[in-house]
This record gives sequence, C-alpha cells and structure tokens, in this order.
Amino acid sequence: MGVITILVDWIPYLFEGVILTLALVLSSLGLGLLFGLPMALGQIYGNRILKSIISVYVWFFRGLPVLVLLFLFYFGIFLSLNPGIDPFYVAIVVLGLRGAAYQSQIFRGAILSISEGQMIAARSLGMSRWQAIKSIILPQAVRIALPGWSNEYPTVLTDTSVCYAIGVAEILTRTTQIVAQTYIAMPIYLAAAGIYILLNYAGMKGLHILEKRISIPGFGQGGV
Repeated sequence: MGVITILVDWIPYLFEGVILTLALVLSSLGLGLLFGLPMALGQIYGNRILKSIISVYVWFFRGLPVLVLLFLFYFGIFLSLNPGIDPFYVAIVVLGLRGAAYQSQIFRGAILSISEGQMIAARSLGMSRWQAIKSIILPQAVRIALPGWSNEYPTVLTDTSVCYAIGVAEILTRTTQIVAQTYIAMPIYLAAAGIYILLNYAGMKGLHILEKRISIPGFGQGGV
C-alpha cells in the first residue's frame, strides 16, 4: 500500500510531465513537417546548389545522436545568445530540425513514387510547375507518405526522454526526481514505462484513423 500511496501522491506532478512531453512531441512534429516538406520539394525540383545544401543538412542531422545535437544547440548556441532561455524551446528546435531531416526523405520518396507523366500532363495543360505540384503532386504524395510519416511519432516520443540532459522537465526527468525523493525505483520507472506505452499506442491509433480517413480506396496500388 505504501508504494501505491506514493504513486497516487505524485500523479499530478507526473501528469504535468505528460502534458509537457506531448507538447514537445506535437511541436517537434509540426516543425519537422514545416521544414521537411519544402526540403523534399527542393531535393527533387531545386537547382544543384539547393540540392547540395539540403543533402548536407540531412546528412548532419541524421548523422548525429539526439544527445549530441541537444548539447551542441543548448550549450554551444542558445546559451551564448540567451543565457536565460528555457531548455524546452531548445528541445523543440533540435527535435524539430532533426525530424525535418527524416521527414524530408519520407516525402521525397512519396513524391518520387508518383509517375512523372502526371507532371508532364499538367504542364501540357498550361499549368506552371508550382501549380502542378500544389494541385496534383502534393495531394497524392501526402497520402502516400502518411504511413511512413506516422512512424515519426513514436520516434520523437522516445527521443523526448533524452531531453532530461538539458533540464527539460518531461516524463523521465520527473520520474527520476520522484525516485530520488522516495527511494523507490522499480515501481515508479514501471509506471513511467506504462505511460510511454499508452502515449505511443494512443498516438499511433489516432494517426491510423487519420490515415484511413484520408485514404482513397485503391490509391497507390498498382502504380500511381
């Protein structure tokens, strides 16, 4: 009963960590989408210089561990510019920019899977390249990319646990603080593990529902 009582007493504090973790995940995914989709377009339709810049960006953010990126940005850049900055915002930037590198490749693959004949047909009808991309290519590419893009959710969710290293008060940080004060480790860490599993399941379930809702029956099967 002692362990259960302790867990109940600390639920509000742990719940605040859940809210902060979800805010971190959603903000990072949004930032990754904001940068990732234009980078995918740039890699396919951009000039040689733009393609090279994006390739270096993708190589850099995919090649370094999250923890190294957090240290580089927090201690190397943000603290020197603003010593009082909230590490939460640094974590959003790092996870978002890293996510953009991965998301750009997801969208790039989806765009490349669409027949080039559709672009040729659109141009022959008088559409500009941008009009064809916006009205014909992107609506299909987003549907194709959604299953792969959905996998970014559990990846970012688990990556948030590393943000304790710069002082973000997410789930793992708060769990560790509770353990340090109660000297009860395993039950509390198991509770944290259960929270991560529930958040992962709920998020993936929601994205799967979204995927089914926007899908077109037969679309993407047998070529596009």
